[in-house]
Amino acid sequence: MTSEQTFAFKSVTEWIYLDRPNSSSSSSTTALSPWVVDDFGVRNILGRGMEKMLFELHSHSKHSDGFLSPSKLVERAHGRGVKVLALTDHDTMFGITEAVETARRFGIKIIPGVEISTIFSPSRNPEMEEPVHILAYYSSCGPMRYEELEKLLANIREGRYLRAQDMVLKLNKLELPLKWEHVTQIAGKGVAPGRLHVARAMVEAGYVENLKQAFTRYLYDRGPAYSTGREPLAEEALKDAGLHEMEVYKSDGRLAAFSDLADTYDLLKLGGLDYHGRGGNGESELGSVNLPVLVLHEFLKVARPIWCGSIKDILESYVEEPSDLNLARIARFSRIGSFKESSLLSCGKDLIDHCLSSWLTIEEWQNAKFEAIRLKLSHASIDLTRVQVPIDTK
Repeated sequence: MTSEQTFAFKSVTEWIYLDRPNSSSSSSTTALSPWVVDDFGVRNILGRGMEKMLFELHSHSKHSDGFLSPSKLVERAHGRGVKVLALTDHDTMFGITEAVETARRFGIKIIPGVEISTIFSPSRNPEMEEPVHILAYYSSCGPMRYEELEKLLANIREGRYLRAQDMVLKLNKLELPLKWEHVTQIAGKGVAPGRLHVARAMVEAGYVENLKQAFTRYLYDRGPAYSTGREPLAEEALKDAGLHEMEVYKSDGRLAAFSDLADTYDLLKLGGLDYHGRGGNGESELGSVNLPVLVLHEFLKVARPIWCGSIKDILESYVEEPSDLNLARIARFSRIGSFKESSLLSCGKDLIDHCLSSWLTIEEWQNAKFEAIRLKLSHASIDLTRVQVPIDTK
């Protein structure tokens, strides 16, 4: 084990276990002895032989084109030994809160994310347009421009409805009639339907034998039933945030061409399964991508300062302007366990301690800037009844 691997392991495990009872920075470092760190992850040499510490950074739930609810997805990840799970539904972040709450029960760390649908159009030529999906991490709860991001995603989701309707219309013209209600029923309440939902409707209607056949015959890019939505141009979606990484690691190994491209442009190399929970033999299981712990560590080194800066900006905004809107931005970080619990959060310091304890490491939490903000909010009274706070009534 190299010193670099050892440091990466200590850093990542502190972050994973930061909200566990009796956890501390020292507990994560002293737990190093039963683990072996190599180029392809972290392995526990005790108990059931060589048990890997698994990371999954690309997954979907029923809120887009996945087959599992966020809770069931987290349970599946836990059963597979996954310690870090990113939920990256298409064009929506609605499942993040449910995933975070479930993950706390299983000791899994959630990275909130979203997979944004965009179009790459060289020279703005419609004939050369290609769909490009951009994975955005830490996109829920924290960003100061959350409302702006949600407006962008809402517009894309509306376009997904129009796109699916156009697909159904084209299939009807091909004498493969589908009912729109059937497609929306498969998608589920409030879920913007996509190609997968149309394909499932085709299977259930008996027009094709399986999903693969629906795509290869009718729904492939520029296919006879293909349609576009309201996807923004990729360069427009990236113009402010920029591009930090490429998806290089997949279930079948590292993609050499993308790896070389990432080296050329000095981008981080991440990876994930693109898990949908379909079941059967056609899909690999969560955590099956060999993602080195050094990769996750490098990702966190880039992402965490941006994330912490966003949290700090939100807290400072409330200090400067204690409005209901800024209070709601803080409350988005965590569900309140009950109405009784919400009444106990009487000052700003109590609220941010409750909402942010699972999002910041000990080192981040003890940062002088955060301590100064918490001190300012120590005597600031709050009234959660005036804002829309997520209450967990389970």
